[in-house]
Amino acid sequence: MFASNTATQEIEEAKRQALLNNILATLRGEDNHLIPFEWVRFLNPRGEHYIGTQTILVDQIIGSVDRYDEFDQHFLPLTHHLDERWVAIRKAQIEGKELPAIQVYKVGDGYFVKDGNHRVSVAKSTHQKYIDAEVIELDVNVTPQPGESLKDMIIRSERVEFYKHTRLDELRPEHAEIDFSTPGRYDILLEHIRTRQYYLGIQEQRDISWDEAVISWYDKLYWHVVRNLRRHNVMTKFPGRTEADMYLWVMDHRYFLTEQLGHDVGSEYATLNFKDHFRPHWWERLGQRMQLLRRKIVPPPQI
Repeated sequence: MFASNTATQEIEEAKRQALLNNILATLRGEDNHLIPFEWVRFLNPRGEHYIGTQTILVDQIIGSVDRYDEFDQHFLPLTHHLDERWVAIRKAQIEGKELPAIQVYKVGDGYFVKDGNHRVSVAKSTHQKYIDAEVIELDVNVTPQPGESLKDMIIRSERVEFYKHTRLDELRPEHAEIDFSTPGRYDILLEHIRTRQYYLGIQEQRDISWDEAVISWYDKLYWHVVRNLRRHNVMTKFPGRTEADMYLWVMDHRYFLTEQLGHDVGSEYATLNFKDHFRPHWWERLGQRMQLLRRKIVPPPQI
């Protein structure tokens, strides 16, 4: 009777804490659910292999295969239909009964529950540090992080592939970091580099290596735009955007102006013209900054 009453009290406390977490997450503009395992497919896993039964850290369990909407990101229960199963597991635990190992997929340093969501919820609620698990490991480029959106995961995966393909870290160790605020942009950069490689080959009448093209693209195109952005404090007018976002916009605008005026206007003129014509109104920028603060993203300083 003691075990049953204790377990019932504990799940009620867990649900109250989950409700509080939901309220705080809503106020902050954050997601309070587990990461769905289906998101992993956007990370293009190369394969999987069975590791066996291991003792894993409970805090590294970040998602679920099919119950991700029934628990908050701390694995606290969100719905009443979980009560009976949750209480039965906690009661068995209090009575000293041995519970079977859960089943998980391992993705980087994180784990997604395939079977045993309630056992994980009980473990999290009671501050249990370790749990036994049968582990299947997936081979991916990046590791999903707690509270991370699908968009952010895709962008990080694309970034890893871009740096692997260009080796920019090796070719230009002191380069300006290339980050985007939206997916699908790194492929456009690769196309810029291929175009640079093609035209350099025509200009110099020889085969241009990929490394040469990467270096030339970065030094002569990308860095020129970024330097202008910094010199003229352009980023302060576009809260939430990155230098890489602006590079693509400026290059498109440069092409438009060149076609319109009949001569190449250069990257600096295109940068200033874009800022003057397309920067958001002051009240729009204020709203964007408020959103960034709620999401705990610090915009570039206003210099």
